[in-house]
Amino acid sequence: MGANVDPAVVALANEIVRSLTYRLGKNASVATRYDWLSATIRVVRDRLVDKWIASTKKAYDRQDKRVYYLSLEFLIGRLLRDAVTNLGMMDDVRAALDTLGVDLDLITELEPDAALGNGGLGRLAACFMESMATVDVPAHGYGIRYVHGLFRQEMSDGWQVELPETWLDHGNPWEFERRERSIEVGFGGMVEMLPSGDSEEPRYVWRPQERVLAVAYDTPIAGWRGKRVNTLRLWSAMPVDPILLDAFNAGDHIGALRESNKAVALAQVLYPADATPAGQELRLKQEYFFSAASLQDIVHRHVHQYGELDSLPDKASIQLNDTHPAVSVAELMRILIDIHGYGFDQAWDMTRRIFCYTNHTLLPEALESWPVPLFERLLPRHMQLIYAINARLLREARRDRGFDDDRIRAISLIDESGERRVRMGNLAFAGSHSVNGVSALHTELMKETVFRELHELYPDRINNKTNGITPRRWLMQCNPGLTSLLQETIGDRFLDNIECLSDLENLAGDAAFGEKFRAVKLENKQRLAAVVRERLGLHVDPTALFDIQIKRIHEYKRQFLNIVEAIALYDQMRSQPHRDWVPRVKFFGGKAAPSYQNAKLIIKLANDVARVINNDPAVRGLLKVVFMPNYNVSLAEIMVPAADLSEQISTAGMEASGTGNMKFGLNGAITIGTLDGANVEMRSQVGEDNIVIFGLTAEEVLRWRGDGYVPREVIDASPELSQALSAIASGVFSPDDRDRYKELIAGIYERDWFMVAADFDSYAAAQRRVDDLWRDQDRWTAMAIRNSAHMGWFSSDRAIRQYARDIWHVPTA
Repeated sequence: MGANVDPAVVALANEIVRSLTYRLGKNASVATRYDWLSATIRVVRDRLVDKWIASTKKAYDRQDKRVYYLSLEFLIGRLLRDAVTNLGMMDDVRAALDTLGVDLDLITELEPDAALGNGGLGRLAACFMESMATVDVPAHGYGIRYVHGLFRQEMSDGWQVELPETWLDHGNPWEFERRERSIEVGFGGMVEMLPSGDSEEPRYVWRPQERVLAVAYDTPIAGWRGKRVNTLRLWSAMPVDPILLDAFNAGDHIGALRESNKAVALAQVLYPADATPAGQELRLKQEYFFSAASLQDIVHRHVHQYGELDSLPDKASIQLNDTHPAVSVAELMRILIDIHGYGFDQAWDMTRRIFCYTNHTLLPEALESWPVPLFERLLPRHMQLIYAINARLLREARRDRGFDDDRIRAISLIDESGERRVRMGNLAFAGSHSVNGVSALHTELMKETVFRELHELYPDRINNKTNGITPRRWLMQCNPGLTSLLQETIGDRFLDNIECLSDLENLAGDAAFGEKFRAVKLENKQRLAAVVRERLGLHVDPTALFDIQIKRIHEYKRQFLNIVEAIALYDQMRSQPHRDWVPRVKFFGGKAAPSYQNAKLIIKLANDVARVINNDPAVRGLLKVVFMPNYNVSLAEIMVPAADLSEQISTAGMEASGTGNMKFGLNGAITIGTLDGANVEMRSQVGEDNIVIFGLTAEEVLRWRGDGYVPREVIDASPELSQALSAIASGVFSPDDRDRYKELIAGIYERDWFMVAADFDSYAAAQRRVDDLWRDQDRWTAMAIRNSAHMGWFSSDRAIRQYARDIWHVPTA
């Protein structure tokens, strides 16, 4: 090391070497890059632990109210950059590793993405955890420690192939196993009624037939500048008895592991396919497993500190992130009544004061429900309690609000319209004192659609909390070039208060700043182009317009509309080569649920279209289509800063909020989108002139569907749409199987539930407006700068402060 090296850097380098030696048993001369990564993580983790213990002690000493965030997904991504950025250690860690001949950027690329989520729901949970620590809210996140999580996506001849995600192959150096916090969780069995004694209410005890252990693994989550470190507690599953020794000794070596395998399956895969009864059972067991373990842990922590449970509503607020943990309502009732002896009325009052529920969807199929026989077999005591809660709910509706039979059926926790099913959304609503939507439009639609009758019964319960993103991950870490430019230009205030980005408004027309802004964007596009070349062997021009749609593949998100428009543009480019076409690269990325055949077909179509367009010399490279496999947080951190155009084109009224739209906007992309989800609020923030809006509104979608919309007539009236759909249906893009897309196209002609045909002409016209804007680079740059300038409001810090003030009633920094 040179004589001028900072002593603090030397000390840190020595600490990393000691970690390598004594924690990994490696000598620096033979250490691999992964060894250096693991050693560095452990040194950074040590810094977190000091602040973690101090944060926990402060919460105990002050008897703070705690927030518990229950989510089936936490899409946390890589954590090393997150931790060193928030601890203010980035420069020192980089310098220390440099003295050891190790490149920080190279080793951080080796850190696996934790496979703990799918898309926006899980990433929101991760952003919220970081922001709760940033604004000094004492909080615990609770979820499942999936061994494989969501699948790893690979492509085979353009088809999605699902493979196990192996993120835990090298262990997880961030986590601490808490074997002492093992909690027993039961399934099945029977319920016994005990002698009531002096009590007026009968007493019950549930005797489960199957039992597993939930073992806690804790990961510290640091807030900005390390002011607080909170806990993400994930549950792994273990058998109570790892082997049935009698069966093993009798020669049944496979059967002897049956109970062990059943337990281990609980924490293997996120969203196991539920097309079979066995798949449905596993999903319900997963949801109860983590909910029950979390609730028991929360109650244990409270009793340990306070010695009683009466004060639990004053000291704990439990946020249900969507319907997956909704069974927690029944579980807390069981704990309070059966274990701690509370009467039903008092337990119900406490439960509703403790729980809060965030709804993330208006899609009926996503508002979970479970067949009553399945629910009753797995959770017999909870089924009894749900019936009791339902009876109380329906009596209250008739007695106090005069509900008729139709409205009673709508609010009931049991859907009896066909197969009797337990409605988890209604259970979460009834058992919470606050029910929030995640954008202004979504919240109003909740009141008018899925929860209309429950809103009528409890008119003060629904409120809006528009989603947000953490600017530390989605600007400072993923876009260091832009961050440095902003610091150089407007100072450092935005690092602590992202809404100070509004200072950029004054620079939107500044030619010198605009040139620097474009240079940063070009560097980010060059980085993405290099990734495309490395992974796909495809050359894309970084000076072309980068048009990006990355999100879960679903028909309502309308990747199909984007592909059809690409085909129409392709046809025009070939037939009108004399026109001044804007060079464009259309990027797609996202995973389709394994059992969602249409979504998987859309992925195949994107790849088929890419194969044809990218290899056609007639378009002269002016249009390329790229599907990026295995989209995850780390890939998003490369694609988001490189985007010129952000595709947010869901069918109006169907996207609850979106957070990708916010990430793109923060990094200087212009949005093309419908008035759906948070796009509505984005338009208000950035101004109508700085966003490209098209298509039907949510009200118009409902009206069209109700007025006998005939998609065939719309298609026949649009030559470009008709030609593009005909090309797909006839096998132009699938010469090996000309019928591959016939049913997909027939669905558009016959039903078009997602309004692809209805919005196509408006979308195509909007894309040509985008072309016109792109040709005027000064104007485009000014619009992009204004998008960055006005994205501060969409910070998850703002969202968490609103939750804390209006729902949880806890103070913030």
